[in-house]
Amino acid sequence: MEKQNRLSEIAGVFFKLGCIAFGGPAAHVAMMEKEVVEKRQWMSREYFLDLMGATNLIPGPNSTEMTMHCGYVRGGWKGLFVAGSCFIFPAVVITGILAYLYVKYGQLPEVEKYIYGIQPAVLAIIAGAIYKLGRKALKSVELGILGILVIVASFLGVNEVVALLVAGLLGAVYFYLKNNLQGNNPDIKYLLPFSLLQIPSFGLMQLSTLKVFLTFLKVGAILYGSGYVLFAYLDAELVSKGLMTRLELLDAIAVGQFTPGPVLSTSTFIGYQLDGFYGAIAATIGIFLPSFIFVLILNPLVEKMRASKFLGYFLDCVNIAAVAIMIAVLFRMGAESITDWKTGLIALIGFGLNFGTNKVGPMWIVLGGAILGYLLSWA
Repeated sequence: MEKQNRLSEIAGVFFKLGCIAFGGPAAHVAMMEKEVVEKRQWMSREYFLDLMGATNLIPGPNSTEMTMHCGYVRGGWKGLFVAGSCFIFPAVVITGILAYLYVKYGQLPEVEKYIYGIQPAVLAIIAGAIYKLGRKALKSVELGILGILVIVASFLGVNEVVALLVAGLLGAVYFYLKNNLQGNNPDIKYLLPFSLLQIPSFGLMQLSTLKVFLTFLKVGAILYGSGYVLFAYLDAELVSKGLMTRLELLDAIAVGQFTPGPVLSTSTFIGYQLDGFYGAIAATIGIFLPSFIFVLILNPLVEKMRASKFLGYFLDCVNIAAVAIMIAVLFRMGAESITDWKTGLIALIGFGLNFGTNKVGPMWIVLGGAILGYLLSWA
């Protein structure tokens, strides 16, 4: 009965987050940290950081994979699947409805006025998570310097995964040597890059449901980075093969950006364009399935990594690098979303609500930002 109650709790938490998680992976992780670490205390902030650092090293949508990690910690492998599915579900349903309307009417509904206020509002949520996670990750002056270097590298355009790996390896070697090579030897098997998994490309002119599934399974298995990277992958897989136009792909990416939850819900929209209802289901399962498998394999290894001195140093360095990348994302999002006095006001109110004496939960900040953005858009 206890296990069933935990699964119900996991489902409720991540379904709620799936409904309100606007703003991209950094905002999703910030909301998650507040919900599962601060409010419900399912795990320590240190362990949450370890999971976040490890997740950044595998392919797939990081925030969705973090929901799976949290579900695994709370409810085992069943919790992993419940958490991931419930987080994905709202976005998939909304995207599926939009895909139907797009096919029927040839255009997307007007939502810009609401997104106008949500984007600056979530900056405060991200900043709150950076502050709390950063305090735990910043264990020494050396780690602080490493974090600054990662921020600089991020602004210079260095790939995020490359920055994380280089920071983790260089930092681990430094701390290992500094501590006179005492402790456990590194176990290389824990650092095998899952991205080596390759699935052959399909030269498709007309996609069956199975081929839609296999195409998106390939993308989900090797995808690193943001929605812009997803755009590049899908452009190569679909547009270059004449299966859809680039304008249709841009519309699909836009849907993933302004719906809550993971941007990979774009796959549902595209699958519907390619093969109707069953194509939408096949594309959705295909692109998210690798993440479930990767997290199922990775989660039990995180504690073993922490138990090893060398890999423990590696995690510490990856953790501070992950927080540094969140800082870089915060600045970029701020530059993109604060475009006038109205968005600046929304951001300021969001910071006041999040850092003030009477703190307000992320859900209310997101909803308040949407309403305020809609009202101020007429000013």
